Amino acid sequence: MAERKQEIIKRAHDRFKSCISWESDARGRFKDDIRFLYADPDNQEQWPAQTRAQRQLSGQPMVTINKTHTHWLHVVNYGKENKPSIQITATGEESTYESAQIFSQVVRRIEYISNAQAAYKKAMEFQVGGGIGYWRIVSDYVDDDSFDQDLFIREVQDPLSIYMDPHMKKTDGSDARFAFIFDDMPKDQAEKKYGKSVTTGAMSEGELSWTRKDSVRVAEYYERDESREWLYAIEGDDGSTTLTRESAIPPEGRGLLDQAMAEGKAQRRKVPKWNVKWYLIVGDEIVDKSIWLGKYIPIIRVPGEEVVIEGRMDRKGLVRYMKDSQRAYNYNASAALEFGALQSKSPYIAPVEAIEGLENYWATANTQNHAYLPYNNADENGNPITQPQRQQPPASAPVYMEGMQASEHQMMMASGQYESTFSEQGNEVSGISIEQRQKQGQRVTFNYQDAMADAIRFTGVQLIDLIPKYYDTRRVLLIMDEESGEEHEIHIDPDAKKAVQQKEDAGEAKVAAIFNPAVGRYNVQAKCGPNFDTRREQAFDAMTQLLAAQPALAQVIGDLYMGTADFPAADKLQERMRNWIPKEILGEGPSKEEQQLQQQLQQAMQLLQTQHQMLNDKSIEQQLQAKRVDMDALNHLALRMENDNKAILDAFKAETDRLKTLAPAMGEGALEPIIRKALAEILGAPNPDAGISPDNADPANLYAAQIQSVLAPPEPAAPATPQQQQPA
Repeated sequence: MAERKQEIIKRAHDRFKSCISWESDARGRFKDDIRFLYADPDNQEQWPAQTRAQRQLSGQPMVTINKTHTHWLHVVNYGKENKPSIQITATGEESTYESAQIFSQVVRRIEYISNAQAAYKKAMEFQVGGGIGYWRIVSDYVDDDSFDQDLFIREVQDPLSIYMDPHMKKTDGSDARFAFIFDDMPKDQAEKKYGKSVTTGAMSEGELSWTRKDSVRVAEYYERDESREWLYAIEGDDGSTTLTRESAIPPEGRGLLDQAMAEGKAQRRKVPKWNVKWYLIVGDEIVDKSIWLGKYIPIIRVPGEEVVIEGRMDRKGLVRYMKDSQRAYNYNASAALEFGALQSKSPYIAPVEAIEGLENYWATANTQNHAYLPYNNADENGNPITQPQRQQPPASAPVYMEGMQASEHQMMMASGQYESTFSEQGNEVSGISIEQRQKQGQRVTFNYQDAMADAIRFTGVQLIDLIPKYYDTRRVLLIMDEESGEEHEIHIDPDAKKAVQQKEDAGEAKVAAIFNPAVGRYNVQAKCGPNFDTRREQAFDAMTQLLAAQPALAQVIGDLYMGTADFPAADKLQERMRNWIPKEILGEGPSKEEQQLQQQLQQAMQLLQTQHQMLNDKSIEQQLQAKRVDMDALNHLALRMENDNKAILDAFKAETDRLKTLAPAMGEGALEPIIRKALAEILGAPNPDAGISPDNADPANLYAAQIQSVLAPPEPAAPATPQQQQPA
């Protein structure tokens, strides 16, 4: 094992030397370019060292007006505003559009928890300034109380701390076989952190030495090895084909695989398998090591321009092309300043004799408003003295001013960014011509944004490879929908049969779906354009103008309009606007076909109601007709009653008269039975003395029963009870 460790260390040291030999010239120029980019009047880094020393000795001015930094800022800030984003699409093996969208949301979550934007910005700053920038992907535990790991995108503060395989051919570095991330740590700190054994190696000085007198090199060393394994294509009973690698087949599935091969239902071929190992080397010792689960080295490079000339690699950014014109600008500005400083500032030139005795007047001539300036026009002998002469004011040097203008134009030519690019008024008049000139400046520097897009795409490729391997246990991820801004949960389930399926338990709120990142195949693209915040502002401005022109559209796009707003209570306004908008516009109401069916149904219901109304009207008419028949019967009965009552009254009166004639001859008691009999005969009622029931004896009762039968016929008799149905 010790021999194996020494082999790894020797191989790492040899590869490190090859990297230094390959990149030494480019790294030296990288340092000069970055110093030139960040030059200011204090550090004077835009002046060559020899020229700077000479001018300092002679006292000549050195002006630094750093216009290169402004050109660099324009390219960098435009790239930040239009940063590429990772777009994932489904390409087969049970992947779907929905699973690709969830995969994209998981990637955005990794970017969010990593603050990946800072890493992207830092890499682009070094890319445009010095020609190369980096960021890296690392894994770490979710917290101290968990074995789950998350992926993170980390920024690289110093691009010179990274070496990658000089023999790689692809710009994104996907074919690199090894890489280093190193730092030179003070010797005492290295011994305190890793032990004294790391500083026991042979000490020497120089960049090739890993153990020096005062420092020790600490390096993360990645090795990427290729091996071969079988890829099987197994045909299922339903005609589908499943692809699986040899390393993914469990032991219990070997028998089924051999059977499928014997039956001709499976085929195989050799495919490459990549293994990435990580070592932490301090001096001449390996203090830590692990296996990186991905198949790529997790270092993403963002190059500016790279060229190989006669076996030597050179790398550069925008600054390299602007150095000479920037130096010429500084020189002309310094010369113009020096030219003006060396000119006389005295307003008058006069002979001493001419102002003798009048020095107070002339000493204050440039600070006080004298009515006149006296002078001596003759000496003691009467000889004339030349009068004082006004000196010409200091003048600028046209050659230096023209030199500054020429240098400024040369910087524009070198960067491709002219006045209109910086929103200055140029020769362009129309808006189209101004826009075309601005686009011309952006096209000249588009190679930097294009390289950034390649790096973003390769980051997505690595994340697609890493996510199924590191998110291999059941867990819940909180992600945010970029369009709606709403947060919801994604349940990671490596045992799920499908790439994505809806959550069956509807009781859990805001659970979007169950997701298995290991199912399906995906492709990655880098989409360039404004970031989400910029697009949101643009959408809000566009809809504001649209609503100002067509206020009626508020009932159509009001909720979307409030969704792009960024002020307090905008979300509440969005909800209220959504409740105000008709459901069919929101897609929650019936479709056009359903609306047509509903309209036809309403027409049919109206027709039924009309017919029902007509039937009701006919029933009422029949009832009225029946009432008219009842009224005729009542009228006939009333006429009978009136005739009967008249006959009864006449009979009663005749009987009364007869009794009056009999009363004197008979006693009081003898008349009572005669009167009762007479009344009974008159009224037509049964005689109670004869034992006949008095029911219906009263004619009024008879008439009342007849009237009741006319107005309300009697209800049908209730069915007889079993006791009533028994025979007597």
